[in-house]
This record gives sequence, structure tokens and C-alpha cells, in this order.
Amino acid sequence: MAFALPLMVCGICTAGLAGCGEKPDEAVSAEANAGDAEDAPSPSDAVRFDHKLDGYEPMKKEYNFYFTYKMVHPWWDAVALGMEDAAKQYGEMGITINYEYLAPNSVSAQDQAGRLEDACERGFDVLGVDVADVEVITPVINRLIGEGQKVMTFSSSDAAKEDGCSRIAYVGNTHNYGDGVELTEALCEKMGYAGKVAILVGTEGAPCHEDRALGAQDVIAKYPGMEIVEIAYDEDTVEKAYGFTKEFLEDYDDLAGMVCCNMSNPVGAARAVIEAGRESEVLIVGMDHDQEALQYLRDGIIYALGVQDCYSIGFDTVQVAVKIADGHLPGEIYPEKTEETTTIIYQDGAAALLRTLYGEMD
Repeated sequence: MAFALPLMVCGICTAGLAGCGEKPDEAVSAEANAGDAEDAPSPSDAVRFDHKLDGYEPMKKEYNFYFTYKMVHPWWDAVALGMEDAAKQYGEMGITINYEYLAPNSVSAQDQAGRLEDACERGFDVLGVDVADVEVITPVINRLIGEGQKVMTFSSSDAAKEDGCSRIAYVGNTHNYGDGVELTEALCEKMGYAGKVAILVGTEGAPCHEDRALGAQDVIAKYPGMEIVEIAYDEDTVEKAYGFTKEFLEDYDDLAGMVCCNMSNPVGAARAVIEAGRESEVLIVGMDHDQEALQYLRDGIIYALGVQDCYSIGFDTVQVAVKIADGHLPGEIYPEKTEETTTIIYQDGAAALLRTLYGEMD
């Protein structure tokens, strides 16, 4: 199945058509070494489309879900593809899955809180949220749970039990800190453990972005020859990432590396580096499956990308939401945290992933 992006998702989605194949039994390893091709995971493992519902028998014939996320962006369009396929497979069983999948055009925790408040008045079986800011959204979730709402988190940003959040379950990336560590270790090794690095984070307060940046900072702090010269929040926009990178390149003639913590900023960073003619001087690592970013990876402008399995996140979110709606608690027939994978892709895997996700030929 082609990963036809961008997919514009809004309003109410109701599905009941044919589905996909079988879900793998185990998570794909996220570890890879660019210099050891035999140990590197196949690019086709980064995003798995061969999913089948897990055999759970829903207790109702119709469900209504509300999902809100950080912002309108192709990353969440990819999550929506998995949701759509899960809903179609339930439709084959005679189960109707209605869901709203909406977000603001730019990240706002206050907007997200308002959307949750509004949705709780409309009788949804489950509310799902990709947390924009743990401190802002956790009290909202806790209050809604206290009022009898069923609330889960999904995607890449959780407000976890250890954060004091009462959300029922989470489906998504449980290892954002580890992703930041792994990408930055690859960067440091390639740089010979010496040089100046800038970090583009994304949205201030977003758990996934902050955790990846913290992982990057902790790795760089281990190596005396490495130095972080700038950290900037680009609000998950290509334009701001480009602008910050342009400033970094002007301010530091010896800038040697960049760690990019979301899907937009490796694109902006690469554009600025190309414009400055410093492709051979500045090493870039970043996140996810943006088509332009993968093209830069293929062409050697970007060194490595951590690609999350967005499709699986969406598919599993719908399955967990059905079980929550039926009154099941974590530990009975689903875990509190459903962990999805990140696969580190290097230049030699970029062309294959472009074919898989976008149908782009060499």
C-alpha cells in the first residue's frame, strides 16, 4: 500500500471497507549502524502496513471517538492512514467506527485543552490526545477522567502516570529520549567525537521534542571534544528551522553538526545548509519520513533519520480505543503503553523507503 502523503484529514471519518494483512508479532529493532549493513534493519521494516485486527470481539456495533493532536502536519496524516485501515477492518466485522481527527494549524496547548473540553460535552466513547504540553494538558485530562470521561493519549507525546496523569492508556513512541540518544551517538561517531553542534527542538513543552533534545544533550555532554553552541525551538515548522539554521551558519563558521528533533526541522536545516554551500561541512541527523528529508538522506545531505512507524500508531490507537470504550482497563487485554518502533535509516536505505512510502523510483 502506498503512503500517499500529504493526506488532508478533517471532520468525521466513518469506515467499513477492506483492510490489510497480518501484524508482526514483535517490534522491529530501532538500532542500526551505518557502517554495518548486515546488522541494519531493512527500510521496509520502518513502517509496516501488514496489519490485521487482533481478534478482540467488540461489545458494541458502533463507536464514536474524538482524537486531537498537536497541529495539522503530514506526520499526523500518516497516523490517520493507520486509523482509517483499522476502521475499515472493523467495518468488515459489521462494526462502525466513527471518529473525528482534528488539530489546530499551529501548536497550542490552550487550543488543545479547549478542544478536549468541547468534545467531552458531545458524548464520545473515548477521547484521545497527542499531548502538546504535559503541564497544561495533564490537569485537563485528570479533571475529565474524574468526571467519568474515558481519555487516552496517543502518537508521540504521552502524559504518563509518572507525570501525575490519570489517562487510561497510551499508544505510540515510548522511547523518544532513546531516539535522541541513538541519533546523536551516530552523529558524534561520524564527527570523530569533536566539533560544534546546534540543536533544533520543535515545540517547547512537547514531550517528544523535549525528550529527544534531552537525549541529544546528555550524549554530547559525555564527550569533551563536543560542544552545543545553540538550542532553538522552531515550533515544528520548516520555515523557522530554515531561519534558525541560517543564523547558526552565519554565526559559526565551524559549525559541524545539527540534531533535529522533529519531522520539519531536518528539512529546514538541509535547505539552509545547501543554500550556504556547506553540505560537506555540516552533518545533520533528524526525525521521520518527510519526502524531501528522505531525498536529502538519499543524496547525502542528511546523515541519518529516525523514522517512526506512524501507520502502526494509528492502527493500534483505534484498537485500544475500542477496548477502552468497552470498559477494559490496561493489563487485561492490552498494555498501559503500546510501544511503537523507530528505525534509524541511513543513506543506503533512503531510496528503498522513498519507494515504499511515496512510490518514488531511483
